Amino acid sequence: MSSLKMIEGYPEYMRKSIELVERTRPRRMREVYRRLSLEEREELLRKYHPDYKPGTKRPLRIGPNRGDEAPHELADLLEAHPLVKPIDVDLSKIDIDTDLLIIGGGGAGLVAALWANQEGLPPDRITIVTKLRLGDSNSVMSQGGVQAADRPPDSPVRHFLDVMGGGHFANKPELVKALTMDAPLMIKWLEELGLMFDKDEEGNMVEDWGGGTSIRRMHACKDYTGMEIVRVLRDEVRNREINVVEFTSAVELIKDDLGHVAGAVLVNMESEQYMVARAKATILATGGYGRLHIQGFPTTNHYGATADGLVLAYHVGARLTDIETAQYHPTGAAYPEQIVGLLITEKVRGLGAQVVNKHGEQFVFPLEPRDVEASAFIRECWERNNGVITPTGMRGVWLDSPMIEIIRGEGTIQRRLPAMYRMYKRFGIDMAKDPILVFPTLHYQNGGVAINDRGQTDIPGLFAAGEVEGGVHGKNRLMGNSILDYLVFGRRAGINAARYVKKANLGRLTLNHVDEYEKMLREAGIETDRKAPMILPDYRGKEVLARKIDIFK
Repeated sequence: MSSLKMIEGYPEYMRKSIELVERTRPRRMREVYRRLSLEEREELLRKYHPDYKPGTKRPLRIGPNRGDEAPHELADLLEAHPLVKPIDVDLSKIDIDTDLLIIGGGGAGLVAALWANQEGLPPDRITIVTKLRLGDSNSVMSQGGVQAADRPPDSPVRHFLDVMGGGHFANKPELVKALTMDAPLMIKWLEELGLMFDKDEEGNMVEDWGGGTSIRRMHACKDYTGMEIVRVLRDEVRNREINVVEFTSAVELIKDDLGHVAGAVLVNMESEQYMVARAKATILATGGYGRLHIQGFPTTNHYGATADGLVLAYHVGARLTDIETAQYHPTGAAYPEQIVGLLITEKVRGLGAQVVNKHGEQFVFPLEPRDVEASAFIRECWERNNGVITPTGMRGVWLDSPMIEIIRGEGTIQRRLPAMYRMYKRFGIDMAKDPILVFPTLHYQNGGVAINDRGQTDIPGLFAAGEVEGGVHGKNRLMGNSILDYLVFGRRAGINAARYVKKANLGRLTLNHVDEYEKMLREAGIETDRKAPMILPDYRGKEVLARKIDIFK
C-alpha cells in the first residue's frame, strides 16, 4: 500500500503564506514588474539554470558527436550496447513491407503520414508503428497553444526574430524560417480538418501572450490544445485507413548495403518477438527524453519519452545537435504530491497570474523566456530561501492564479483553463480562489537529430520530425512552438519522404552498423552492461513522487 494520503486543500502552515499573497495582491495589481535586460538574463542563466550546473554532463566518447557534451543520462544511452544482436534477427523474413515507415504515433507521426498520403503515397504503403496507443505522446498533453503569425500587425518575420532570440541565436535560421513561414498554412489546415480553435463572438481567433514573445499570437483550444489537435489528426489517419501498428517498438534501424536506412527491427511489446519492417524511407517521430529525468527532475512527459529516436539515429551515424541543453518548464506542479511535475501551462501567466514568493512578493516578470523564468524560480527557492516547502520537502513559489479572475472577470479560469481547474479541484484546491504552488520541471528536449529544412537527416532514407529533431529551437524553446514544430516538420518530412520513396531502390538489408557500433565501444574502452534504447522507464524501487531536488547540492 502507498504511504501517500489524499490531502484536501493546503495545510495550515501553507495557508499562512497564502494570507501574505492575498495581502500584497492589491499593491501588485498596480505594479508592472520590469523585464530583465539581456545581460541580466544571461547572468541569471549562468548562475542558476540546470544546464550550467557543473558535473551534470560529459563529452561523448564515440559516434558522430564525439567530444560534444551531453547530460549523463543521455550519454549513458548513447554509450550503451545496442539491444539487438544481428545474429538474432533474420533479415530475409520480412514481416512488414512498406514504402514509408513512421516510428512514433504522436503529433509529428500523424502529420507526416497525412501529408505523405496527400503527396501521393497510398495509405496501404504507409505504416505508423508506436510503442503505446496511437496518439499517446507529449503531443496530446500539450496545453497552452500554438504560435502562428497569421494577421497584422504580426508577421512571420517578427515571429522569426522572437524564436531566434528565445533560442539565444543558436537556432538554425533556415529551420526557423520554415517554422515561421509555414505557421499560417498549418493553422488553416487544422481548421479545414475540423479543429475548434478559441474564437470571439465575431469569429476572430483569440490570441494570447507567450513568454518571450513580442506580440499575442498564441492560438489555443482552451487548455487542452494538444488533445484537440491529436483528436483531429488521429481521426483523419483512421479515416484514410493508414496502417497503424500499436504496442510495437523500434529497437534498431536497418540499413542496406548502399548505406541507406531501409526500415527497422521492431519488437512486439506483448510477445517480445522481433519483426522486420522493410521500408524505402523512414521517419523518426519518437518524441523527447523527459522520462530520463535529467538531473533528477520530475517531468511533464508521457511514459514513452525515453530518447529512443536519438539512440536509433546515433547507431546509424546520424548527427545530433544542441543535445547539451534541456528545457525546464518554470511552472510544474509542486503540490499536491500526486501531481508533482505535471505541466501548469504558461497560459496561466499569459492570462495575468503573477509569480510570488512565500512572502507574497513578486520577484520576476511572469513572461520572461522559459529558461530565464525557471532560473529565477530556482534562485528564489534555493539561494534566497524564499520558497514554500511542501510536506515532502519540495520547494516552490506561488502562481497567483486568482488574479486572472480579478483582471478578466469571474469564471475566466473555468472557461479558459477548464482542465487545469478540474485537476486542482480533485485535491480540494480552487485555483480561482487560492494560488497554486509551482517549481521547474523537465519539459522539452531542445536539441535532437540534425535535419535540414526538408526534414532530412544526413543519412539517406532517414527523416525526422517533432521533438526528436534539433536545430529549430536552439538553446531554449518558446511556448507554442513545439506544436508548430511537429506540424511544420511533420508536413515537410512527410512530403519529402514520399518524394524520396518514388525514386528509391533498396539494396540488401544489413545490420552491420550494429557490429560497427560495438567495435567503437570496445575501442573507446567503454565497459558497461547498459543496453539501449530504453523503450520504457523502470521505476521499481524509486521514490519517484517524493523527489527532493537539491539544485546546488
